Amino acid sequence: MASAPADVQSSSIAKPARKAETITKRSYCKICTNQCGVVVEVAGNEIVRVKGDFEHPLSKGYTCPKGRAIGRSHHNPAAITQPMMRKDGELVAASWDECLDDLAARLRAVVDEHGPNSVGFYFGSGLGMDASGFRMGEAFYNALGAPPKFSPLTIDGTAKVLVACMVGGFPGLGPKTDNDNVEMLLYVGSNPMVSHGHNTGMFNPAGPIRAAAERGDVWTIDPLLTETAKFSTGHIAPYPGKDYAILAWLVREILDGGPIDLAQPVIGMEELRNALAGFDRATAAAIAGVTEAELDALLAAIRRHGHVVVETGTGVTMSVSANVTQWLAWVLTILTGKMNRKGGTWFHPGFITQYDSFELPLMEDPFTPGAPTMPDVSGLIGDWPCAALPGEIEAGNIRALVNLGGSLIRSFPDANLLAPALAKLVVNVDLEIVENETTALSTHVLPTKDQVERPDLSLWDTLSGSLSMMYTAAPLAPMGERRSAWWIISQIMRRMDLPVAEHVPADDRLEGADDAMLATLMAGARCTFEELAAAGTVSLPMEFPANWLDAHIERIGGWRLAPAKLVDLWQELRVADEAALSSGPRPLCFISRRQRRKLNASLSFLGSPADIILHPEDAAAHGIVTGGKVRVHTARGEIFLTALVSDTIRPGVASIPHGHETANVNLLTNVNDIDAMTGMVLYTGVPIGVEAVAA
Repeated sequence: MASAPADVQSSSIAKPARKAETITKRSYCKICTNQCGVVVEVAGNEIVRVKGDFEHPLSKGYTCPKGRAIGRSHHNPAAITQPMMRKDGELVAASWDECLDDLAARLRAVVDEHGPNSVGFYFGSGLGMDASGFRMGEAFYNALGAPPKFSPLTIDGTAKVLVACMVGGFPGLGPKTDNDNVEMLLYVGSNPMVSHGHNTGMFNPAGPIRAAAERGDVWTIDPLLTETAKFSTGHIAPYPGKDYAILAWLVREILDGGPIDLAQPVIGMEELRNALAGFDRATAAAIAGVTEAELDALLAAIRRHGHVVVETGTGVTMSVSANVTQWLAWVLTILTGKMNRKGGTWFHPGFITQYDSFELPLMEDPFTPGAPTMPDVSGLIGDWPCAALPGEIEAGNIRALVNLGGSLIRSFPDANLLAPALAKLVVNVDLEIVENETTALSTHVLPTKDQVERPDLSLWDTLSGSLSMMYTAAPLAPMGERRSAWWIISQIMRRMDLPVAEHVPADDRLEGADDAMLATLMAGARCTFEELAAAGTVSLPMEFPANWLDAHIERIGGWRLAPAKLVDLWQELRVADEAALSSGPRPLCFISRRQRRKLNASLSFLGSPADIILHPEDAAAHGIVTGGKVRVHTARGEIFLTALVSDTIRPGVASIPHGHETANVNLLTNVNDIDAMTGMVLYTGVPIGVEAVAA
């Protein structure tokens, strides 16, 4: 019998001889928003094996190395299992009552003396996958009057929300590729073979990508020959942040010579044509750092198929040209008639909040008030730029921080400024499950139930690749004194004399309390909580093409092809980059890279290296060899990495993974290098210096 493919193999965890009976429990992985079904083998209160669930109706046995590491994550030696608070400068264990009473008293004192806006909130990915915990965090935030808010949005996602509003009139619009039928697919700065798509949801990505290439064409635009590029029909490797030039030329060519096949009405066709006038192939190729022949081949593929679907990732959204590139990606798909059409893109109607059940409001302007220390930068749909946090603390504007499951030191920019700023906070509370550099700076550390210790449901339904909802019971009892995040937050609120909803139980240890909290989240959903809990997974048929999406676009008059702010930004980029063509060689810069066996700041134990991929020309110029130690530095700081010399990266670019504790790329980033429109920090395309370090 043939062995299973690598990504449906199980992960065994070495443990002492087991005495307890091994029990199999079905659950789903909550490491990322893809959420694959898993089978967890449990002996007593230990996980002994994790494998893909072949009976799961969506993932059908697929898992990635990260999901199969759930057991090792749970049994992490650095797991936090009891509350801690700082006494005499040291974090020490405390009882829940002592810790919560002290925390609530300190927060109340800050609010009473300096006002609620002196308390900042970070809605991190850790608690983001805890449905009832996240919603209780929102209740806490709103009870304080919506003070400064930070989230991963301004770390890697602002361009997508911005363009959804400016082009589509609603921030919740996120086109997803029709992977079953797409024939001409263009990935820009996206590597779904590792990431499973940026908020698109793709199980077993090799299958759909290979099938699309066999049906037609898959092209990848990325400075690195990524795992996805290796599956692609064509690969173009531009200089980071210059891929917008390729898309701009493609749009101009399509406007002049087709293919144009509009599926919905549009506004601003002539304004778009005028904005791109004169942007020729030679200029686009020079700015992007690619050949004209590569551009011709890509355009020929689009014209051969008569359309194109463009899917972007963090290689776009974390770059200097993020907003323009994302805008032009939408425009290409719109012009060739593949928005909300078979073989193109589809739009998630929502499982809990049903977008197809009401008239979407027109929200063209996503900008909201921002941080006082960055007066020229707006907030975005209520979020402040993460780059603003150190300055707000130093200015005395933020005196307390509620960190809901975020590894700030490894995810926020400019760790050199952030770490000392966090140490100055009067209150720095961290809801976390594993010790890290951020918890070490906290005044209070509150251990929450991890993903195998709590019942849960898939709150982020619109980020999935289907119209579905999942539920899991808790495979294990909580370790030590861990408590439900919703209970912890509600207790802080009660002890601060803030209002708590009547449905919130007083104790998470009451039978059915966690499920009762989840049930309240399903009000108005496409099925009841009871139906979901009984089935485990509910997957429903979806209208496609979606009448609700077409009706929304018709109601607002059409897709906005030429929003004034984006056109102005395009002109600024074009003028600056055309002028720079005569300025000499570009500096060596780094791009951020996601690794298959690591997820942001977690899963370091899986062994993904803190390395730097350099082209042989760049390595030779600096005396660097594979396996050698490399010092990488900017004006902000330095890190040390292991060299991997390879022609899979284009010259002039280095690829560095993010999330490593021993080589934190945020020691290289700068809170002042931001997109003025959204506050998004430049995390890719950052100029660096490199030098070999003697062994």
